[in-house]
Amino acid sequence: MPEAGRRSIMAFDFGLRRIGVATGQELLGTGQPLAMIPADNGAPDWAQIEKLLQEWQPDIVLVGLPLNMDDSENDMCGRARKFGKRLHGRFHVLVEMVDERLTSYEAKGDIIAAGGSRDFGRHGVDDRAAVLILETWCRLQTEQKGRI
Repeated sequence: MPEAGRRSIMAFDFGLRRIGVATGQELLGTGQPLAMIPADNGAPDWAQIEKLLQEWQPDIVLVGLPLNMDDSENDMCGRARKFGKRLHGRFHVLVEMVDERLTSYEAKGDIIAAGGSRDFGRHGVDDRAAVLILETWCRLQTEQKGRI
């Protein structure tokens, strides 16, 4: 695995109807939307996820953890953790959970500001939320290095 700071990353925004996916490089600290995978009550098409992992071969996989504003966990946190454990178990990838509070809200704001559709039910923001999860993690890595 490449040294910290040079890893390729894949991030997932877990949802019950869709799972957003983004990729990026730790060195750049930025991500780009990759896919929105349909999910049936949180169950994704694992073959589609496997295809993305094989194609992009990330060094680390991030899964958003939708904590409550008071830092407490909710039902979706448990489901997101279970998804992360399944990613690790099925594909033997390094998985880290990332606090994703407000990423979907922020992604919706970005789309509205750019003049995009407000029909988020049909046109999801999950892939953009995954980008924000990835960029949040990169920013935290940089901040932690500054404290060492």
